[in-house]
Amino acid sequence: MVATCPSRTSLARIANKWTAMIVIALSTGPLRFGEVREAVNGISGKVLADTLRDLERDGIITRTAYDQMPPRVDYELTPLGRTLREPLTALARWAESHIEEVITARDQYDSAR
Repeated sequence: MVATCPSRTSLARIANKWTAMIVIALSTGPLRFGEVREAVNGISGKVLADTLRDLERDGIITRTAYDQMPPRVDYELTPLGRTLREPLTALARWAESHIEEVITARDQYDSAR
């Protein structure tokens, strides 16, 4: 957890809420930009474009542009990106399994304030 450790920036990228949702969305196969945005409800186009660019830079996804009209671009997990499927899917399952407990804890915390 040393501030200068490169793994810290990698962990920050992976722990980003949009990154996790994008990786989970792409875990079923390649998607176009609009399909990713639809799967990751609530993300703005700019944030999605920036996050996809960052993930491509980190080797997590590939971007394939096709020379056709209208333009078509697909995003897909790389072999490295596919290694994130299992831990992020487990995290998503945990969130789904424990949401009621989290909501109860939040309500109790807010009531005590």
